[in-house]
Amino acid sequence: MDIRSGKGVSFVRRIYLPRIFGKAMSLLAVAAAVWPLDASIWLWALMLFNGLAWPHVAFLWASRSASPYAAERRNLLIDSLMAGFWAAAMQFNPLPCLTILSMVTMNNVGSGGRSLMLHGALAQLSGAGIGILVLGANLQLHATDLQVYASLPMLTLYPMALGWVLFKLATTLAEHKRQLGDLSRTDSLTGLFNHGYWKDRLRLKFLICQQRSSTAVIALIDIDHFKAINDTYGHVVGDRMLRQLSDELKRCLREGDLAGRYGGDEFCVIFPRTSEEQACLAMERLRERIAGYRSAQLPDLRVSLSIGLCAYRAQFEDAEQWLDEADRALYHAKHEGRDRVDVAPAASFTGLRLAWPE
Repeated sequence: MDIRSGKGVSFVRRIYLPRIFGKAMSLLAVAAAVWPLDASIWLWALMLFNGLAWPHVAFLWASRSASPYAAERRNLLIDSLMAGFWAAAMQFNPLPCLTILSMVTMNNVGSGGRSLMLHGALAQLSGAGIGILVLGANLQLHATDLQVYASLPMLTLYPMALGWVLFKLATTLAEHKRQLGDLSRTDSLTGLFNHGYWKDRLRLKFLICQQRSSTAVIALIDIDHFKAINDTYGHVVGDRMLRQLSDELKRCLREGDLAGRYGGDEFCVIFPRTSEEQACLAMERLRERIAGYRSAQLPDLRVSLSIGLCAYRAQFEDAEQWLDEADRALYHAKHEGRDRVDVAPAASFTGLRLAWPE
């Protein structure tokens, strides 16, 4: 999402509640520091507006702006400007001044990083300069008990509230990252692994089998005459068949088996720690279930699968040779009449691939 082009409303909403909370606690600290100074009525009015009304004005101003993100950054700089002004109004009383300035700076860092922190520091200096010009240059280095107590909520509760907001943001971003990762690995129509990710897993499984001398079987699955199904019944029915096959795959496979959509009407499965006989039985069950599929709306529709299997062999040089043998087994199943499961025999692999009929 490009928050700089007018789509940063979520950013404005995240700032809203912390600003309400922070401004209310800042009001306590500033009021306690200004109380002994015999301040003018207009200063108290400005203090009440900034502490109670400004968070709502800032939210409405930014959320209705054509560029909410830029508007909210402006509001954060206004917060910094006012923090500098109140520091001067409090005659730079160390405890409340440092409390407010540090909290505003922390807010800037959390919202905009180093850039906003630097711009915010300049805004604080500008606000302090305006305060000195309007109210005079004074210095009060002694903090009363009331000022100490009034600063405690800002020092304790506000960091907890800001930390909670940042935690929620971090968990949301982590969830979005997970979802994006899932999208990059899965096929949008079937929910199975996509071609690229499945091939990556195949290469990894090949290395594991090679290094640990473990067993594995891969299967390539093709829907027979799928183009004719699309041409006769339409692509909506074709997509429904693809989803039906993917659902059946999810039901019949074990937790560690890896199923993917290889492309078009072709699917692929990795069976780790599995013999050819076990993989063949699983694929026969799948073939029979798909062959038994009937639709009340399309009683003439018949669907069958051709499946090629190949077990890992030590003489394979890479995963591509393994996959090629499974593909040749699939070709053989289709060549022999379709609607069947064929297993690539160990004797067929010679390195020159001459065993299957072309």
